[in-house]
Parts: sequence; structure tokens; C-alpha cells
Amino acid sequence: SVAEKRIERLSDLARQAARSGEDDLARRYVRRARRVAERNRLSLPERFKRFTCDRCDAYLIPGRNARVRARGTHIVVTCECGEQARYPY
Repeated sequence: SVAEKRIERLSDLARQAARSGEDDLARRYVRRARRVAERNRLSLPERFKRFTCDRCDAYLIPGRNARVRARGTHIVVTCECGEQARYPY
């Protein structure tokens, strides 16, 4: 659908903006993608969920604005804002 393509495009734009150091622009793309998904009742792609912060909407880049640690049976991703996300592996 059009909404799915738009979410995918916004995800790519957020990744590019974050890599080039434009964090505010990346944050705007993340917020826009989430809003498009909400309005169209779509779930966000797994990769997008894993690389965005739920609290501050930052696009996470391990080593730059996110810390990634393996703890027992899960991965802990910590954003600069302090938000932690845990994913099983």
C-alpha cells in the first residue's frame, strides 16, 4: 500500500539523516513514520522498531547514540536519553 511504502521511505530517510549527524531531522522522520502507521493501522517494520527510541524518537546508531549489550538471554539497547529496550536472541 501507499502507507507502507511511505513508512519504508521515511525509515530510509531517518537512517541517512542519523548517519550524517542530522539528529533532529532523523527524529522528525521517525515521528512522521509512526504517525503514518498509526493512522493507517499498520505495524512498523521490525528493523524500524529496533533502531528507534520509544521515548525520544531518536534513530539509534550503536556506538554513536546507543549502547548495545548482551545480557544473559537478551540484548539491551540503551539510548542517550536513558531509555532501555530489551530484545531476546
